[in-house]
Amino acid sequence: MKKVLSAITVLFILTVSAGNLLAQTTGKISGKVIDQKTSETLIGATVNVQGTTKAAATDVDGHYTLAGLEPGKYTILVRYIGYQSKTISDIEVKAGANTPLDITVGQAESKALNEVVIKATYRQQSIGALYAMQKNSVSISDGTSSEVIKKSPDRNTADVLKRVSGATVQDNKFVVIRGLSDRYNNAMLDGASLPSTEPNRKAFSFDIVPSNLVENLTITKTATPDQPGDFAGGLIQINTKDLPEQNSISFGISGGYNTASTGKTFLSGPRHASDYFGFDNGQRRLPDGFLPYNTIANGLTVQQNASLLKSISKDYNIYKNTALPTQNYQFTLGRVKDYKSGNRLGAIFGLTYRNSQTIGNDVKRQNFGFDYNDDVYKFSTNVGALLNLGYTFGKNKITFKNVYNRIYDDQFLQRTGTNSNVGSGTDVKYYAFDLLQKALLKSTLEGTHPIGEKGAKINWDLSYTNVLNDQPGQRKISYTRNSGSGEPFEANVTTLGKENATLYAKLNENSYSGAVNYSTPFKMFSQQATFKTGLMSLYRKRDYNVRFLGAIVNTSNPEITNPDFIRPIKQRPLSTLFANDVINAGVYKLDEIDGAPDSYDAHSLTNSGYAMLDNKLTDKLRLVWGARIEQFDVGVTPGNKAANGIVDQNYVDVLPSANLTYSLTDKINLRASYSRTLARPEFRELSISQYYDYELLALQQGDPNLKKSTIDNADIRFELYPQAGQVISISGFYKRFKNAIESYNSDVNSTRTITYFNSDKANVFGAEFEIRKSLDFIAPTDFLKNTTAYANVAIIKSTAYNPTDDRIFFKETKRQMVGQAPYVINGGLQHSFFNNKLNFNALYNRVGRRLSIAAGALYDGVWEAPRNVLDAQLGLKVFKGKGEFKLTAGDILNNSVTFYYDDNKNKKFDGADAIQSSYKPGANYSFAFSYTL
Repeated sequence: MKKVLSAITVLFILTVSAGNLLAQTTGKISGKVIDQKTSETLIGATVNVQGTTKAAATDVDGHYTLAGLEPGKYTILVRYIGYQSKTISDIEVKAGANTPLDITVGQAESKALNEVVIKATYRQQSIGALYAMQKNSVSISDGTSSEVIKKSPDRNTADVLKRVSGATVQDNKFVVIRGLSDRYNNAMLDGASLPSTEPNRKAFSFDIVPSNLVENLTITKTATPDQPGDFAGGLIQINTKDLPEQNSISFGISGGYNTASTGKTFLSGPRHASDYFGFDNGQRRLPDGFLPYNTIANGLTVQQNASLLKSISKDYNIYKNTALPTQNYQFTLGRVKDYKSGNRLGAIFGLTYRNSQTIGNDVKRQNFGFDYNDDVYKFSTNVGALLNLGYTFGKNKITFKNVYNRIYDDQFLQRTGTNSNVGSGTDVKYYAFDLLQKALLKSTLEGTHPIGEKGAKINWDLSYTNVLNDQPGQRKISYTRNSGSGEPFEANVTTLGKENATLYAKLNENSYSGAVNYSTPFKMFSQQATFKTGLMSLYRKRDYNVRFLGAIVNTSNPEITNPDFIRPIKQRPLSTLFANDVINAGVYKLDEIDGAPDSYDAHSLTNSGYAMLDNKLTDKLRLVWGARIEQFDVGVTPGNKAANGIVDQNYVDVLPSANLTYSLTDKINLRASYSRTLARPEFRELSISQYYDYELLALQQGDPNLKKSTIDNADIRFELYPQAGQVISISGFYKRFKNAIESYNSDVNSTRTITYFNSDKANVFGAEFEIRKSLDFIAPTDFLKNTTAYANVAIIKSTAYNPTDDRIFFKETKRQMVGQAPYVINGGLQHSFFNNKLNFNALYNRVGRRLSIAAGALYDGVWEAPRNVLDAQLGLKVFKGKGEFKLTAGDILNNSVTFYYDDNKNKKFDGADAIQSSYKPGANYSFAFSYTL
């Protein structure tokens, strides 16, 4: 398949390249024709270049292209039945370049008015089109475009999302919308739903998608019937770059310095050349044909035992290197061919590469008898590729979009400290070698086609997604001694537990989806209306397999258990603890914890249908309303098929919604909405599988008794658009949860267990304020006109009520909702110098303290302390705008990342509180250069 795809790409590039010479001497005009009151694209509108024979008709997306134009200034005429004709003048075309122009047209009020031609200039029309698209969105939403992304220091979509109103990011990759935890969001890529990328939580890792491949990103905060119904915080929609408007080749390179890491001593396990390309060389995996658990449990021969131990007891050396600067490379190729018939063939191919080596020095972990200091070294490689192909013919369009991304995180942890939970206390040395490989492959084939001549259209898509999460040999070893004894440390090789076993785990999930949508315009109450309906089906299949292996002292041989013999072996350094000489001497035997209860197979099938109306009740009043029906079937089966772990649920939900918009003026909207949405338990949340998290010092486990959560949502919003690209808005929202899904510190086992439960109910209400405004209102100077201030603030209050049944016990009856932040602040200042050749951008972010894990009956809840994040970027365009230098400073303040237990209940972090984890990530400074041919 890869060879075929490569051949197609090469053939396409060669074919298109034949027309490049002509394209270098002429230019083009392209864009969309849209209804100025609804922003609906218009199919079949004609666009003529006055004074020439050049003409084009808009396709099913409302897109047009006028190619082969000699450099100069032009005037175009736009006509569409039932709409006022419009001319746009002063459109400058340059050789080898595309001039983008989206055009708005208004409906004709009478046949006589149909003959009136509205006149506008290029600049007026560009501003008007941007106004219309901002103002006429169906639902309450916020987002950003590729142009804004280019001016920010953001390298992936997780960074981009931090700038969107009401959004925050946890662990640099998980997104929180309106203060609600990441599990209440849904993510879509190019119109198809994305599964969870994490093995132990419901979340999508947004650092997977590089920002330079994103065309636009939108967070929808209120539901409409044509969207999936399983979200409460927000629906995050990422669209990768579609067909290019012109041929181009661009590349970028950057290097970065981290104040906590770069140039410092970097410890790790063995390093191989393939690690720099995002792939393990296979030496850490279990060998093919490794004996199954039952055979090992029944006993091995001496030869089998030695052979298997040697195959898993590999290089335990700790290697010292110097942390290198962060490296970033990007390459994008765009090719497009315009045919005389008006058909277009285009492709975008992109590659991204990133490597970073970061150090978390002196990470504090102080809780429930533990007092540890960790040094964490992470070697990360991220490789990504995008290939989008598209063809428009007549008024039809077909695209084939492909995204692949791979993240390779090889982490080494070295821990020292004391554990007072054992006897009189023990001193501890702990080591963890942990490789995690994550990959996402997504392919989507979609088409859009007109039906008839009255604007009806049908669009469809077929999508395949594969998510891989692979841990090929997570090795953990602990050494202990009696506190203060001064004795040598001895390795814990007497018993095997999940905290010191070698973990081999692999999650593989395949998703298949298909959808078809139909829409048609018609007149209702003498106003324009649109009816839309559709069907969707999504099937997911996940396999999660795990094994826990390790070497323990062979107690069947009395000579080996003799303290004088075994003590020197236990005191060996880590590099020789499992050396071949002790394995050959029969000191160790291979042991395994049964992984069947922690392995599982899971599947789900979602079938849905919807019907909705988009009504213009009057010239100023618009109502989008309808209902969605979703049928959901989910099954989870543990590897040992334990009856208490089998999940089989099937249910149907009706999800109504209504979005009302009243346009006070051309620049002001009032919005109100209601919707019912869902939050379904993820596979991991339903599985009884246990995973020991050595950083959290806790087990993570699901609950097969979890129920779905239903959410009623209400929103109001005032929007003012002072100028194109600027906005002032005030929003209020309320959410009522039934059976909210949350995590808590379970007290069932002696080891802390983080698991899930349904709170009886929860209420969330809040307000959002957003402003993006140039400062020329202060004084009409060029300096202030080119300066834009940006801020969004969200204030949120939540109350969750714990269940009172006998199965779960809690310290408190009500509390703040898990993952919900009481406030979110984003701010920024942008300025353009020298006709946009030099750009400065400063960005600020702060999130209020939020509950990470709820308290159980014994263990307190875990809180995340607020931190201030300040970023800045200076960009200089060179070589007539084709090249750009960027100097970026990220996380300049370098505030600590702290999770803590609020022991004194004063609602802030101070010296009296125990620490789950706290460290300084370091400030980041980078220099980048990009160039477009």
